[in-house]
Amino acid sequence: MRRIVVIGGGAAGASAAARARRLDPEAEVLLIEKTDMITHAPCGIPYAVEGLVKSREDLVTYTAEEFERERKIRVLINTEVVDIDPDKKKVSVKKGDSIEEISWDKLVLATGAIPATPKVPGIDLRDVITIRHPAETDFIKRSLEDKKIIGIIGGGYIGIEMAEALLRLGKKVIMIEMTDQVLPTTIDRDLAEIISKYMIEKGIDLRLSERLIEIRGKERVEKIVTDKNEYKVDAVIIATGVRPNTYLTEKIGIKRGATGAVEVNEFMETNIEDIYAAGDLVEKYHKILKKKVWIPLAPAANKEGQVAGANAAKGRILRFPGVVGTAATKFEDLYIARTGVSEKEAVENNVKYEAKTIRARTKAHYYPGGVEVYIKMLIEENSKRIIGAQAVGRDPVVISYIDIMSIVIEREMNIEDLFFSDLSYMPATAPVWHPLIVAARVLSKGVL
Repeated sequence: MRRIVVIGGGAAGASAAARARRLDPEAEVLLIEKTDMITHAPCGIPYAVEGLVKSREDLVTYTAEEFERERKIRVLINTEVVDIDPDKKKVSVKKGDSIEEISWDKLVLATGAIPATPKVPGIDLRDVITIRHPAETDFIKRSLEDKKIIGIIGGGYIGIEMAEALLRLGKKVIMIEMTDQVLPTTIDRDLAEIISKYMIEKGIDLRLSERLIEIRGKERVEKIVTDKNEYKVDAVIIATGVRPNTYLTEKIGIKRGATGAVEVNEFMETNIEDIYAAGDLVEKYHKILKKKVWIPLAPAANKEGQVAGANAAKGRILRFPGVVGTAATKFEDLYIARTGVSEKEAVENNVKYEAKTIRARTKAHYYPGGVEVYIKMLIEENSKRIIGAQAVGRDPVVISYIDIMSIVIEREMNIEDLFFSDLSYMPATAPVWHPLIVAARVLSKGVL
């Protein structure tokens, strides 16, 4: 009997195991997870900290027992893979004090990403907290329960979502971001300024262009020190991003790409035969930039897991085509989304482009409840092909705008294609001139 072993029980790993089982009912499929949780939702951690999600168990789709029973997949939790022997096709696993070897015919690596913590004095003090795995949710909640002033290092997705959660818990929040804007790797400065202004209005003490130098305290956190100031705090949340968890792959010579993540082909195969990799561990092909990038997000991870599991079970039957960089977040009732490339990415990759930002409303002007939204669109200079879009507004519909734009970009539509697209209209859901069509029209410079 063939054995397919999957390391990592998150989005990519669980998806790979489930797909392999569906396509090969005769194979033994084994899923190995270091923590006690599989099919978990790291993106839900801020909402669990806030109390919107009532318990860590709610962040799980399947328990290990349910996954075994319903999917017919053997699951080992609280089990760490400490070594891989690609020649003998064995993994060494540690559970408690015992270590055993497990053989495999096909191996899928889905070890995800881990926090990228700054190397500064005091980073190991008590009440310095990183946000990554739902298994740590209860610890995070206990650690923050009696704290009044919380420092957040980093103004990206995790930082913004944790800032919202802490505000709702009645905490004072000081956010330190080393660049001159929030969401520096995903949103352009003009829209980032709208987000920053709103965060400050809601009570965030936002400190841009300040670099963390030190975290001070005797036994626990007492103060944050930056290159410009000092701030008294009771706890610090490190939200400076993540990096691919390549510990196991480095030991056995699996190739990494320019981004530092594992390099795979469209079949999710690594450079070592019969070893696949998927999820936040690996690079993705960017359809607009025509190169490998590292964008650690759950939707791609789930799909990559499907591809890896299918191919581990049946050979090269599925391909992962790549991504366009679609992502979304929110702060309070301000929704933020993007897809394609930003101006910064266009400049860095020598893409000649034009960009416009428009202001529009989400409903007909006379219909109650409409709000103002900002939409930014980028087109390739010569072809007028749409290559990027961003949206910010106090209505979840802006996320749907960007979902539409992700398809527009993937299908290589130009502004004329978008302008003449048959988007729906009714006063309660959109103006007669849909904001996306207005953006295309503005970019046409009077042609449309």
